Parts: sequence; C-alpha cells; structure tokens
Amino acid sequence: MVKKIPADDRRAMYKSSDRRVTRDELAQFVNGKNRWVMSTTRSDGRPQLSLVTGGMTANGQLAVSSYPERAKVRNAKANPLVSVLVMGDDFNHEWVQIDGIATVHDMPEAADGLVEYYRCISGEHPDWDEYRQAMSDQGKSVILIEPTRWGPISKGGFPPSLFE
Repeated sequence: MVKKIPADDRRAMYKSSDRRVTRDELAQFVNGKNRWVMSTTRSDGRPQLSLVTGGMTANGQLAVSSYPERAKVRNAKANPLVSVLVMGDDFNHEWVQIDGIATVHDMPEAADGLVEYYRCISGEHPDWDEYRQAMSDQGKSVILIEPTRWGPISKGGFPPSLFE
C-alpha cells in the first residue's frame, strides 16, 4: 500500500491535473502561448515533430508559418491530420494537445493567412503592405489548422491520489 502524503506537504503544489475545456476556454488557454510542437506524419507513417511558433486566429484556427520545402509542409499536404502541443512558458506548466485538419497555402494565397498568423502572435503590423511583400519575397507558406479535438489541459506532477 502506498503511504499518503500529507495535504500540507510542499509537494502538494506539484499535483497533476487534467481539465476538460470548451472551445472558448481552449482559445483563452492558447492565447499568448506561442511555443508549440507540431506533429505531422511522414510517408512511412511515423511521426515528424517540429518546434514551431503558432497562434490561434480570431476564427479559432491554429496558424503556423513555414516554407514550402519544410518537412511539416510537405507532410501536411500529403496527410492533413496533424497535432500540436501548446506549452506554457515553463516545462512544468500546463499544456494541451490539439488535433486538427491542416490546410497549407503557399504564396500568393498564403498572404491573408500570414497576416492572421502575425496578428494572433504580435498584434497589428505598422505596414501590412510591407509585411505582405516580405512574406512574398521569402516565399512563405502558412499552415492553417481547424481543431477537431483537444485536451484535456494537463499538468504533470504527483497524482492527486497520493495525497491525504
């Protein structure tokens, strides 16, 4: 039998948790958290993971900026079922996995999506024409992901059942 940890033990602040959330609550959680891990599927069926910067647009899509030759872009075009892991600022903060269906846009079609990507991460740009031109000059792509399922919002740590 496992010995219970007293409820007032300092380890109690490191209890694990799982919270089921609505889409609106998910949007609140994702807001301002832009460090993600994106998972796509390689042609051999194994996962391909990428560290990305992303944001949730005003209409609830996830947006990731990239380049056409990157593995995540090629993989998402071949198989649009993707996942992202949205992390907090520190390793032991809350996180959530969001699964969805990706649509990849290359320039010039990517321009509007890249504007939304910028807006949800950095706000308004001082010169949108300049930004659009820079994205075109760089040949950028945008991956827009429609969430299909998510959560729970989780935090690692000691199982609550270990405490009195």
